[in-house]
Amino acid sequence: MTNPWNNSHRFSILMLNEMVSIFSSLHKSFKRLFIFLPLIIGLLINPISANALYPSDPSSVDVLKDDLHGADLHNTEYVKYDLSNQDLGEANLQGAYMSVTTAKNSSFKGANMTDLIAYATRFDNADFTDANLTNGELMKSVFDGAIIDGADFTDANLDLKTRKSLCERATGTNSKTGVNTVDSLECSGLRGYTPPKPKA
Repeated sequence: MTNPWNNSHRFSILMLNEMVSIFSSLHKSFKRLFIFLPLIIGLLINPISANALYPSDPSSVDVLKDDLHGADLHNTEYVKYDLSNQDLGEANLQGAYMSVTTAKNSSFKGANMTDLIAYATRFDNADFTDANLTNGELMKSVFDGAIIDGADFTDANLDLKTRKSLCERATGTNSKTGVNTVDSLECSGLRGYTPPKPKA
């Protein structure tokens, strides 16, 4: 004979787990909203030029150490910074926040960039070889010419156009997570996707 109390207890547990899942999703959504809303409102109220949007003044990194390779930079913030030509290889950038920043020609080889928030950041020709960008919020960021061999973008939030561009050159497997770059970008689900040709 089935115990009614047991059935009721199971139902309560299922309902509780469902509520926890819903609140977790809402928390993540509100977190994204509060991160980007002030910046978006500011840009609408006071539009700025492309040059101002992506600064090029090297003095913006004067406060940083000369050698950032392998540095512990988790949860640090870079707003309108120029991080161009910096060696951030093997650095811990977990949970770091970048906004309207430029990191052109910089190296992020093997860097831990999980949970990174990089809004409207330029990564032109940057090197992300074997970097871990899992759960990154990378909307409006530019990766033109970036090297992504072995980079892990699992669950990263990217503009569709950027994702398609990255898929065209997605190769390699991340040495730490064991995830293929092409799989982390979910390239096979893109219409018209053609795997990149093997290097000669």
